[in-house]
Amino acid sequence: MKPTDIGNPDYFHKVVDCQWACPAHTPVPEYIRLIAQGRYTDAYMVNWKSNVFPGILGRTCDRPCEPACRRGRVEDGGAELDASKSEKPEPVAICRLKRVAADFKDDVRAFLPKKPAKMNGKRVACVGAGPASLTVARDLAPLGYHVTVFDSDHRAGGMIRSQIPKFRLPESVIDEETGYVLDLGVEFKGGHRIDSLKSLLTAGFDAVFIGSGAPRGRDLDIPGRKEAAANIRIGIDWLASVSFGHVTSIGKRVIVLGGGNTAMDCCRSSRRLGGDDVKVIVRSGFEEMKASPWEKEDAIHEGIPIINFLVPKSFTHADGKLTGVLFEKVKAEYDAKGRRKLVNAGEPDQHFPCDDVLIAVGQENAFPWIERDVGLEFDEWGMPKLNPVTLQSTLPHVFFGGDSALGPKNIIWAVAHGHDAAISIDRLLHGEDVAVRPPPMVNLLSQKMGIHEWSYDNAIVNDTRFKVPLKELTIALKNIREEVELGFDLKVAFQEAQRCLNCDVQTVFTGKLCIECDACVDICPMDCITFTADGEEEDLRGRLMAPALNATQDLYVGNGLKTARIMVKDEDVCLHCGLCAERCPTGAWDMQKFLLDMTPAGPACRDKRPPRKAA
Repeated sequence: MKPTDIGNPDYFHKVVDCQWACPAHTPVPEYIRLIAQGRYTDAYMVNWKSNVFPGILGRTCDRPCEPACRRGRVEDGGAELDASKSEKPEPVAICRLKRVAADFKDDVRAFLPKKPAKMNGKRVACVGAGPASLTVARDLAPLGYHVTVFDSDHRAGGMIRSQIPKFRLPESVIDEETGYVLDLGVEFKGGHRIDSLKSLLTAGFDAVFIGSGAPRGRDLDIPGRKEAAANIRIGIDWLASVSFGHVTSIGKRVIVLGGGNTAMDCCRSSRRLGGDDVKVIVRSGFEEMKASPWEKEDAIHEGIPIINFLVPKSFTHADGKLTGVLFEKVKAEYDAKGRRKLVNAGEPDQHFPCDDVLIAVGQENAFPWIERDVGLEFDEWGMPKLNPVTLQSTLPHVFFGGDSALGPKNIIWAVAHGHDAAISIDRLLHGEDVAVRPPPMVNLLSQKMGIHEWSYDNAIVNDTRFKVPLKELTIALKNIREEVELGFDLKVAFQEAQRCLNCDVQTVFTGKLCIECDACVDICPMDCITFTADGEEEDLRGRLMAPALNATQDLYVGNGLKTARIMVKDEDVCLHCGLCAERCPTGAWDMQKFLLDMTPAGPACRDKRPPRKAA
């Protein structure tokens, strides 16, 4: 095994599993520590720098960070050994702690960038006022770009405002956080639909960013669709109509078709608009549904059954009115390669009567306003051909981001796209190669304050994940604008923050200082440190103190030992508790805080030019 190169920014970045999994690379342990210290404004600004919408995402993020969280992973083995633990260990409530920073911060306007006194003369157009476009505007406006954001709606937010129900995300939070961006000197043209890219390209903009989302919901072309059309709606269109107050009621019996988060929003909204008997009916199994686990839990909590393995065959109707939906019962079969196929289960078709149907079976991109003769190429699925890193299209000064770029995902991915596109635009308009990406800024700083003292709290608490309190159902279901989640109070926020394992405080090993006394091996509560003879990785993983079975997590290898052995630490289950460093008599182990800061658009992302010589 080669000794680990901890000078490679990706090595310790990957060890901070939550930050590695976050598309925007938010330094999660850093802001959670700040929350534990009561520094909510600082925690908010750490978030704002990377993910732009802490209050919005603290309520609605798809949380890719949480499945990656080490807390759930290291506790899982204990649950397997302890039969009394009935519930699967859960990660730190990273997303809801983000909301804590937003809920309890002070006025942050003094900390936001200011509009520059002198503009750089470059003009950038952003189509759509969703999270991707607003991120581009947030990054470029403080650099002196004149950024104009166009949207058909009169208020900014895009799908954040139109498709996320207000009982999940209050309008005031959207107004506040979109306002922070627009107040940076961004020109917002609300109520201004872009109907022609060709016309926009002749309007004098130096670059165009398209963040128009995936605005078209998929339909179901099955018998009865046309005849019963009056009571069958496309989910995302219906949600937008509800959001803007155009729809205020629905029938008593509602069927929602689809298993994603849009379907969960549709069924929960239906409950608040008069639906007494609301069902979600899905063609896949419950575990295979695309909806986030917590979204499914929320729907079930509100009395909405989720019925699986039913494929719609036809809409039934009488006298031009919808009467129900007929389904085929299916089951899943898997081939030798594990590929799933749904086949008839051999059971009778099932009919569910209803008054209204909401179709939420997916979303598609729609670009009718982009002429096909402007030099922009599309693939066979009607998506723009893009460089997935730079987000540049085949028309060099046109960029895409968010759902309109690589297909529907979620808000945090749209934000990440916005950051990447802003870097590309900034480099392009400075005449530099767009494909060259700036390295992140990295700090690795010892936390030692004394012989056995550290500047962070390394006590490992045994608390299980704290539940976010919810409003009483009798109240919540009466008003579609009544926020359901109440958020953590400060006491519970502190307790939940203490569950974080400080994965960014790294164990750093210096082989030449080690006397191989095995004190660190003895004290390690996870048996993740081993001193052994070198070997191939597969062999080495099997003969450690505790076999390192998760090959997706690295082994930290240190050499330079007098016996020619190597030190191997399994990064998968390390608690970052610092006991190895506290016990080490020679200081061979140190606890060093790793902080990775992604380089944003601006001077730091551009090529370094030699200073000009004096005339």
